Parts: sequence; C-alpha cells; structure tokens
Amino acid sequence: MSRAQDTTGRGPVARPHHAEVALVGGHPVLDFANTVAWRTDPRRRVARVEGVGEWIRWGGRVGLFTAGEVTALPRPEGVGGDERDDPSRASCDLAGLETFRSALWEVLDALTDRSPLPAGPWETLRRSMVTARQKAVLPPELPLCWQVRVTGFEDLVHALALQADELLAGPLVQRIRRCEGPGCGWFFLDRSRSGTRRWCSSGDCGNRDRARRHYHRSRP
Repeated sequence: MSRAQDTTGRGPVARPHHAEVALVGGHPVLDFANTVAWRTDPRRRVARVEGVGEWIRWGGRVGLFTAGEVTALPRPEGVGGDERDDPSRASCDLAGLETFRSALWEVLDALTDRSPLPAGPWETLRRSMVTARQKAVLPPELPLCWQVRVTGFEDLVHALALQADELLAGPLVQRIRRCEGPGCGWFFLDRSRSGTRRWCSSGDCGNRDRARRHYHRSRP
C-alpha cells in the first residue's frame, strides 16, 4: 500500500490517480472504505479517489461498473443536455458518496472493535441499503442476485449499498478485520486458515511493524 503523506498539516489532500489505489480489502465495500489512506491519522490522511471521473473508473476497476458503463456514464465536464452533466448535481452525488463512506467507517470500526453499532451512522447505512433495494432489479436467474441498473454516477452508491447489504448479512462479516498498523485504518477480509491476519499488507504495515520491533530490540 503506497501512500503519500500530507506534510502541510491541513488534513486530507488529494492523490488523484485511481490506478494507484491498492485493492487489499478482498471485497468492493472494504476497498471503498480504503479509498482514504492513513484514515485514522489526521496528519497524514490522504484521499486517493476524487471527482466523478475517477470514481467511475474506480467503480469499473472493482467490478461495480462494466467497461461499457465506465465509457458511457456521463461526467459533469461532458457536453450535452443531460442533467447529469450538471456540476451541482455531481457535487451532491459526491457528497452522498462521502456520507455513505463515513457511515460505513463508523459501522466497520464498531464491528472490528466489537462495540455496539453507532445509531446515526447505522441509520445512514440502513437507509442507503433500503433505497438501493428499491432501485434494484432482480433478474430471472439463479442464484438470485439483486442488481443496480446503472444509468448515472449516482448509482455507484446504490451498487455499494447492495454489496454492503450482502457482506454484512453473510458469513464473511465474521472475517472483517482492521489493520493494526498505527494510523492505517484499512479494512480487509481475513481469509487465513488461522484467522489471525493483522495487516492490510504484510509488505507495508507488516514491514513497518517488524522494523519498529527490530529497532526497539536493537537499542542499547
């Protein structure tokens, strides 16, 4: 997980290149939560995906949008009469996506801390999942699978909400972990046989921990 640092002290800074976002979560919902690096360290927190265009490409990368949808979905900078090309509409959709992500963070933090779910964030998540179900379709195919009919960028949050519904209702919810690296805050599915995975990446936060322990052992 390569993450840029904020040396300005002003909080989140943009790192506007979606291709650099590591997909270590093992599930689109967890990778969505991980689109902010150093999440639990305000001094180094970095937003890794910003803007409608980057989010659309990210959605294609994790399989929430097809390649055709990535190409066809309107951007606010596009030309045409579609209301989805309106920058104010895009700002509203982005704000909704960030609100959903913030609520997801708090629910997943409570889950990994084995604490009660926070009422406000859970209600935000619940409403998003209910709305997604209302907008979803159920194709006549087995196994049954609710799907979002993608027509605009706003459907990204609906697709994520459906995925969150499935993840939190299924057996994989017991496998959700949060990286133990100081300041990291990334989530992942622990698919190890022992169920004791500690790091988002053994080569990143894991290496940092080993280096810290080696340093303390070697001090006189």
